[in-house]
Amino acid sequence: METDTDQDIVKIKALRKMQASALALLGFAVLLFIIAIYFKIPILQAFSEAAMVGGIADWFAVVALFRHPLGIPIWHTAIIPTKKNEIGENLGNFVSEEFLNREKLEIKLDEFNFASKASEWLSEEENADKIANVVAVNIVPGILKTIKDEDVRRFIQAQFKEKLEGINFGDWVAVALEPLQKGDLKNQMLTNLLEVMSSELTNNKDLIRQKVKASTPFLSFGLADKSITEGVFNGLHDFLNEAKKADSAVRQKIDEYIFNFLEKVKNSEEMRIKINDMILNFAGKKEVQDYINGIWDEIKLSITNDLNKGDESSIKNSVSGLIQTFGNGIKEDSIMIDKINNFIKNDLLSVLLNNKKVIGDLISSTVKSWDGKEVSEKLELEIGKDLQYIRINGTLVGGIIGLVIYGVEQLYHYFII
Repeated sequence: METDTDQDIVKIKALRKMQASALALLGFAVLLFIIAIYFKIPILQAFSEAAMVGGIADWFAVVALFRHPLGIPIWHTAIIPTKKNEIGENLGNFVSEEFLNREKLEIKLDEFNFASKASEWLSEEENADKIANVVAVNIVPGILKTIKDEDVRRFIQAQFKEKLEGINFGDWVAVALEPLQKGDLKNQMLTNLLEVMSSELTNNKDLIRQKVKASTPFLSFGLADKSITEGVFNGLHDFLNEAKKADSAVRQKIDEYIFNFLEKVKNSEEMRIKINDMILNFAGKKEVQDYINGIWDEIKLSITNDLNKGDESSIKNSVSGLIQTFGNGIKEDSIMIDKINNFIKNDLLSVLLNNKKVIGDLISSTVKSWDGKEVSEKLELEIGKDLQYIRINGTLVGGIIGLVIYGVEQLYHYFII
């Protein structure tokens, strides 16, 4: 792909080539004039004189658009740089009055059927991929670079804290624990918990022995370790086995404790406040805050890694699929097509027309802000090549007119005099 500089170089070369051609033709006319004078050829002299006048006159006219010919500040030359402001104002008025005309625009919109053509274009996979590629390569990375990480983290933390403070965890816990007071669910959960504790006690008997040994006096020489360990283990084991029995005193005490706790959670405002405070204090711990801060980093990293996959990017492919689905959906919905076209024709067009003076003023102020010399050079680069044909045509047409005048003069002398 050519850069702007490469394109400018190509345009400059083309302009210089056409300028050289026009100058060469003028030079040829000068040569013919010299030959005509030297060899006394009247008809050739008439042609070459008129060709030189036409070529020079049109050279002056073309150059006068962009600069002072030969650097001489002749009146009404360098029209573009000196009349830049007036040109901008006239251009703004022309666009706002001639282009932004409701009747003309409505006719064009009806003929164009924007919604139908847009839906056809969007439904094609190649076009959807082009838009998705722009989103994946330019828009999303641009947004990620623009967003400040600290602002996002601060926003997430503020939202997290606000949401937590708006939740009455006491009520949630009360609702969640209420089924435990009904039916066999509580008894079954408690039995399962006691079974797990009993199993873990058995599996960790050696660990209990080591803890007991580390706590007994050194002078006991380990004689009491085994008996103490067995006593502790058997005591705990018997307690858990007794608790498993539904009609045991231990089980009844546990049931009573659970019942009282649930009643407090359900009916005690103080207990609910304690639960809320406990959860909020937990959420305020550094580990939790670090985790919350890492959420944005993880999201950003995941997006970046996905976009780096190119054509395999799930984000890009999802966007492309959504665009195609959107295009197909509109294409098959005549009511939606009419709504979109009417929206463009009525609402958007009204906004555009209501602001046509602003648009005209924007064009005018934009042109006025440009540097006159720079505008002149850029315009010459764009249209100067074609304007050289005026010089070429001026030279040739001038020569032909010279021949016509010479012929008329000869006929006058032949028939009249």
